[in-house]
Amino acid sequence: MTARDYYDILGVGKNASPDEIKSAFRNLARKHHPDVNKAPDAEAVFKEMNEAYGVLSDPEKRAAYDRYGHAGLNGMGGMPDFTSVDFSDIFEEFFGFGMGGGSRRRPNAPRRGADLSYTVSLTFEESVFGVEKEIEITRDEICTTCRGSGAEPGTSPVRCSTCGGRGEVRTTRQTFLGAMVQVTTCPTCNGSGEVISSPCQTCKGRGLERKTVKKVIAIPAGVDNGTQIRLSGEGQAGVNGGPNGNLYIEIKVKKHEFFRRKNDDILLDLNINIAQAVLGSEIDVPTINGPAKLTIPAGTQAGKVFRMKGKGVPNVRGGAKGDQMVIVNVDVPTKLTAEQRELFEQLAKTLGTEVRPQEKSFLDLIKEVLGG
Repeated sequence: MTARDYYDILGVGKNASPDEIKSAFRNLARKHHPDVNKAPDAEAVFKEMNEAYGVLSDPEKRAAYDRYGHAGLNGMGGMPDFTSVDFSDIFEEFFGFGMGGGSRRRPNAPRRGADLSYTVSLTFEESVFGVEKEIEITRDEICTTCRGSGAEPGTSPVRCSTCGGRGEVRTTRQTFLGAMVQVTTCPTCNGSGEVISSPCQTCKGRGLERKTVKKVIAIPAGVDNGTQIRLSGEGQAGVNGGPNGNLYIEIKVKKHEFFRRKNDDILLDLNINIAQAVLGSEIDVPTINGPAKLTIPAGTQAGKVFRMKGKGVPNVRGGAKGDQMVIVNVDVPTKLTAEQRELFEQLAKTLGTEVRPQEKSFLDLIKEVLGG
């Protein structure tokens, strides 16, 4: 069978640059590698691609091929030796190992510490005005005895003889592509690159010790249920000199006896008696800052919402305060004295018995005012 043209196999022209040849091979490798492509002929196609790339990526072999074709390669001592071709940068990005080159990732490289979380429970008032809270967290900190080395004071870690201080060991195996090197974490030093012969008695060689730490944190005014506060660098200690993680404070706000919250506004359902609704009145209304005067106009209907400007929650990002929304309910008496009943009967005679349907429900009216 006549051997196929190597340029046709990679889909490039004869004037293709080395970068163009390499890019073409990368794209084909993603599509046809046997670990990805399960077609019956995938391995044969991939071998053909590698053969073409092994020739065209080598300047000397490519020159011989361009001049004499496949015969020029035979004149160089048979088919190309693909065990000398460096595919490591290509296959490492797919499979995490190289062909003779190995992984570029260092297991003993600095790593950021893990994040921690803590839940703080607040009263409604504390969430509005802000508060300082003392918390206790348990985390790893740099050992005060060995200063993080893991070795007993007066001794030092030594370079691991198994991996030579690299933190990784390499195993070579032969494949149809050539010698393939698989890189794994060193089992002797667990990736640190060092062996501790005399472990620190305090931290048992970890370089870290478990501690319970008390901290006073400032909760800003205006936080709401579910608010998260990030404390940078207050999480777990970093590994191999890496930065500490963060501590995330999650806010949980307890329900108030009668106040509710919608964004930065405070909602209050307030009962007034029928005389106050009909005749109007000036009343004292509870607010988060204490009682405040509110004028009820004569003829106020159930469901009427009054806005008390600036009586709400301060914006946690420093904006203006919200308002207090007072939703009025007219309290109809269920028990009357004889005198009260007589007065209502007299009133009833003047009001008549006509009724009319209401165009909007009580809830619809509330939603219109409060915005859904």
